[in-house]
Amino acid sequence: MTTTTLAVLVPLLPFLGAAAGLLLGRTAPGFVRPLAVLPTLAALLLAVLVAVRQGGGDAIDSATELTPTGSVPIELALHIDGFAALVALLVGAVATCVQIYSTGYLRDDPRYPSYAALVSLFTSAMFLVVYSGDLIVLLVGWEVMGICSYFLVGHYWETPEARAASLKAFLVTKLGDVPFLIGLFALATDAGSFRITRVLGTVASGGLDHPTLIALLLLAGVAGKSAQFPLHTWLPDAMAGPTPVSALIHAATMVAAGVYFVARLLPVFQASTAAMVVLAFMAAVTMAGSALAALAQDDIKRVLAYSTIGQLGYMTGALAVGDRGAAVFHLLSHGAFKALLFLAAGVIIHAAGTNSLAAMSRMSRLRDRVPDAYWTMTVALLALAAIPPFSGFFSKESVLGAAEHVATGHTEHAPGGAGWIVLLAGLLTALLTAAYATRLWLLAFRGRGTEAPDHGRQPLTMTVVLWVLAVPSLAFGGLAFRLLPDWFDGGSLAPTLTTSVLGTGLALVGGLVTYGAWQRTTALAARTPMGAVAAHPEADAGLVEAEAIASRRPAYGDVAYAPDPADPGRLLLGPLHRPAATGFHLDAVYAALFVRPVQAGASLVRFLDREVVDTYVRGAAALPRLLGAAVRRAQTGNVQTYVSALLAGTVVLAVAVLLVATGA
Repeated sequence: MTTTTLAVLVPLLPFLGAAAGLLLGRTAPGFVRPLAVLPTLAALLLAVLVAVRQGGGDAIDSATELTPTGSVPIELALHIDGFAALVALLVGAVATCVQIYSTGYLRDDPRYPSYAALVSLFTSAMFLVVYSGDLIVLLVGWEVMGICSYFLVGHYWETPEARAASLKAFLVTKLGDVPFLIGLFALATDAGSFRITRVLGTVASGGLDHPTLIALLLLAGVAGKSAQFPLHTWLPDAMAGPTPVSALIHAATMVAAGVYFVARLLPVFQASTAAMVVLAFMAAVTMAGSALAALAQDDIKRVLAYSTIGQLGYMTGALAVGDRGAAVFHLLSHGAFKALLFLAAGVIIHAAGTNSLAAMSRMSRLRDRVPDAYWTMTVALLALAAIPPFSGFFSKESVLGAAEHVATGHTEHAPGGAGWIVLLAGLLTALLTAAYATRLWLLAFRGRGTEAPDHGRQPLTMTVVLWVLAVPSLAFGGLAFRLLPDWFDGGSLAPTLTTSVLGTGLALVGGLVTYGAWQRTTALAARTPMGAVAAHPEADAGLVEAEAIASRRPAYGDVAYAPDPADPGRLLLGPLHRPAATGFHLDAVYAALFVRPVQAGASLVRFLDREVVDTYVRGAAALPRLLGAAVRRAQTGNVQTYVSALLAGTVVLAVAVLLVATGA
């Protein structure tokens, strides 16, 4: 079987699994779980074969014209280089882990068949984005992911929070997709083709007529899809969906698509200095702002959501300094430890019995009750904080090293100003990342909230996945920075001395300061008496989450939960805590700038339609009605009246004729 055939089967198998799962979900429920797991697992194995055959060498290209268009052709094309081969492995691995995990997490969910089918379709769409060699085909996968995220985030559609979150995610990403679509057509017009290889050839020959305009239009779509400032506000609210969905969206699909798109078309953006500076500024604001917001969140999944936004900022920062190898390196590393963080959070949600999305202030000493989640999440948090030798250290240092090279003038892949912006923001974010990672670990596993009932051990399918993902979170970085350059552009990904010392030192300072603040708040906090907790039978984790979201109060009945008074985030942030907890009020700003004017305009249109347009319609109907009433009154049925009227009319006409004749 040829490599091209294998590559075609990679997105096709999850798609067929999704279709079969939807068809057999009601008639043959016993096939739902195999149809969810096996096609995705098979796609992963095929993606491994494709990567082995590609081997980091020359790109694999294949194309057939889809339909004649008369101008710019649209082709079913594959373009598989080292970037695509490795990102496809990440997508397949995380999607397989999520499907296996979900068989236990949502084992009693009545809508599991549709959920599993949508996850498979989501996976298929991301594979299509990764392997596509034509921008229109890539756009199809791009938009299918948007639709799937809408349904998956709104999985618990009975709750207003889930409905609002799914609608917000859809609208905000579509807000970026409109200019993105315009940018794609403008790019194809300049290049004369939607084929990625031909577009890159046009850029190399200086054939782009409007590089800045095209790059900025495309960046709008990337900001929406990859949750970058200012279109990032949908991602924290998307936590209303099931926890495995959060792992899939944050680790390997959707948000990774924007970063991957820029990495694949990086020469298009490098053709415009202004676009690279805008990209650097966007990355810097995203990194620092999301890290501050993460330090103020009480919900464990919202902390991880803001963490994802910040780590994506590192990736876009690497792209802003012209190093797509460092960007994709961090994308791969982040995919492993962020999937682990979310799936471990799902275990914690079940064990803690807290409110809708696991408030850390209500957690209490979970270390002994969920040892698998404790140890694996500790590994993932160390990777997130970029502590050596965990994977996040090597990938994050590759980003900081690339920024340092640009800032100090050792490379001309990007403007020097972009290098300084990314470097300074990256170092600040390293400090803040370690701080909120330490805070999460302390509150989740050493917190002093109310003790929740013990629901027994989690299903084996959930805990095994955690340990599988812990392996790359621990060991991937140390191997990858030596092996990946051959798969990428050949540039070094090894940590540099300056940024390694600065980044690690700031991370250690952030962790130690947070620990000291936690000890101080613990010592000063008044002892909060623990409330009695009623017993509750073992429950399915997905149902726990769904019921808690629906109730919008602590789960498991009328339990008086006592929040942990020892939250170091308040002490560390001080007056910034309140605005950071609300995402710096960006939603309120958008509501004032966009939502309310649109609503006011809609109210004005409604008033004009009701009071002006409808008035004319009612008047047009009233006039014939009045005339009809007048004529109806004349029709009395009395012959004498008719004769009298006839005679009167005759007299009037005679007088009129006489007057006219006399005047003549």
